[in-house]
Amino acid sequence: MKTIDLEYNLPTELIAQQPLKERDKAKLLVLHKDTGQIEHRIFFEIVEYLNSGDMLIINNTKVIPARLIVRKPTGGKIEILLIKEKQIEADSTVWEIMTKGNYEGKVIIDDREFFIRKNSHGKEIVFSNMKPNFVKNFIYEKGFMPLPPYIKRKPGQEDREDYQTVYAKQNGSIAAPTAGLHFTKKLLEEIIQKGVLLKEITLHVGIGTFKTITDKNLEGHKMDSEYFEIERKLLDEIYNVKKSGKKVFFVGTTTTRALEGWASGFFTDMGSNNEKIRGMTDIFIYPGYEFKIVDALITNFHLPKSTPLALVYAFCDSYKVKKAYEEAIQKKYRFFSYGDAMLII
Repeated sequence: MKTIDLEYNLPTELIAQQPLKERDKAKLLVLHKDTGQIEHRIFFEIVEYLNSGDMLIINNTKVIPARLIVRKPTGGKIEILLIKEKQIEADSTVWEIMTKGNYEGKVIIDDREFFIRKNSHGKEIVFSNMKPNFVKNFIYEKGFMPLPPYIKRKPGQEDREDYQTVYAKQNGSIAAPTAGLHFTKKLLEEIIQKGVLLKEITLHVGIGTFKTITDKNLEGHKMDSEYFEIERKLLDEIYNVKKSGKKVFFVGTTTTRALEGWASGFFTDMGSNNEKIRGMTDIFIYPGYEFKIVDALITNFHLPKSTPLALVYAFCDSYKVKKAYEEAIQKKYRFFSYGDAMLII
């Protein structure tokens, strides 16, 4: 498939800059895979599509405030995005980072001195004389939520709550699993009361999920690996649900990548045991992939030429998805991270 097939024109005013005050009042476009039929609903009405005995799987990762503003000795400011903790050097901690420009050298935050240097992949920051737990506390105190670049405003204190699912538990993501942002605790309780099995996995969202595909052909794109954890007992529970004829709903492309990555063998073991599977997956799901587990997908509206959009094309006929996107644009749905939602069933 050509990467250009993932292109579409989106009016900039449809890119959501703020979240809705009430998460579950977002629009919900329901796309039926078999017929291509489209329904327009409100997100809290998603409960009507879930039945007793179905399973809803969510990603419980928690976004860290991974944007830091540092100052050069000359006074100039640099914004950095923390990607992942890399290693410990003596009493110092090193994080891989992304930042504009070519600057290397000393930087300062509140009179604390750190160092930016190049590495084989790009750049990293050395938190001198700071052990990992101290660094994490420092990041939570001084950092800002890593809102994506298409949100043209500075992150505020309210984004620490808004850009986080209500069920976030496991620290480690540098971007939110945005399909989950629409759920409220009340809505989840209604879903459980209906007899739906609510289950959790963890996949820490990295920068790779949001890298634009630059190769002309999808086959030439290489995904960055992301860390995941899956309870082994969940796999048996999934098998039993599917065996009974009920549906397994995945919330988001991150949940999909974790479980389909495991099911397809596209992962590196990172110390699994009898209770948990721990791994790194670099699975890239695009048209032609045969899904092993997911029956229904809850997702947001994704950027052109992005890997999440390729996954959606793989899950449902690309022609039907394109028609759904065209209708969403016509009806002025809100797009991307703080935008509206889609259920493909």
